[in-house]
Amino acid sequence: MTEEFYRWLLQLIREDRLVKFYQSPKWRRLREKAMKRDHYECQHCRRQGKYHKVENVHHIKEVKDRPDLALDIDNLICLCIECHNKVHGRYTSAADKQEKKVDSFANFDATERW
Repeated sequence: MTEEFYRWLLQLIREDRLVKFYQSPKWRRLREKAMKRDHYECQHCRRQGKYHKVENVHHIKEVKDRPDLALDIDNLICLCIECHNKVHGRYTSAADKQEKKVDSFANFDATERW
C-alpha cells in the first residue's frame, strides 16, 4: 500500500466515508483475488461441512482498527451474507438473536485453505 493511499484511507476513516474505499479499484481487485483463492465459497460454512456461495469478503481485523491491513489478502475471509451478519452481530430474525455473536476468528488459521 502506498503512503498516499494509506493517507487517503485514514482520511476516509476520520470522515466515516469508508464506502469510497470499498468502491476503489484496488479493493475490487483484491476482493476478487480473495474470492478466487477461497473458491467462491463461504469459509465458515465450509468449516462446518456445508457449502454456500461467497457473497462478502470480510476483513478479519477491521479497517477502522487496522488500516494498514486493509489491502492484506491474509486479513480477508470470504463469507456468505448469513455468516457475515453473525460475525458483525447483526440479526435477521428472532431465532438469530438467540444465537451468540460468532467469534469467527478465535481458531482461524489463515494458512488452512484449499
